[in-house]
Amino acid sequence: MEWTGACYADKPSVEVHTWIAAPPARVWALVADIELMPRWSSELQSVEWLDGGSDPAPGARFIGRSKHEAFGEWATTSHIVEYEPSRTLAWAVEDPQHPSAIWRFTLAPQDGGTLLRQWMQMGPGRSGLSFAIDRMPEKEQKIVFVRMREFEANMTITLEEIKKVAEGAGASGEASL
Repeated sequence: MEWTGACYADKPSVEVHTWIAAPPARVWALVADIELMPRWSSELQSVEWLDGGSDPAPGARFIGRSKHEAFGEWATTSHIVEYEPSRTLAWAVEDPQHPSAIWRFTLAPQDGGTLLRQWMQMGPGRSGLSFAIDRMPEKEQKIVFVRMREFEANMTITLEEIKKVAEGAGASGEASL
């Protein structure tokens, strides 16, 4: 990620992608099982569906519990805002109309495998990062940049792990976790 000088109000975003030698259905099974994500994240500690849900669906909600050395521990409620099986899964963090972040996975068949993208947008709603910016407004661009680089690095690891599992799946389509 290169320096952009973005402020929080600019709703900065980052995207990473990888090609996976597995069919979209196999990759989708991993992406759609959001309870797997904490296994591959140094920050996200756990995910729990709310309202009796157990799978993504439009409007479904889940709690994500996270931990970061500089920010401590916190929990957020996310809302599924895009859901097209084997193609798109996106959620808005906190208020879906004014989210503190939006996260999205997209899958596309490509060259006998799957092109998997993960994208996220910071803001426009306030987040924990907003408090750091409030304390040091003169450093806002640097705070945003550092956090976006962290997101990019963590997203890259997540896609690498999904790729490993999907490509290591047995002939029956079951991923070994």
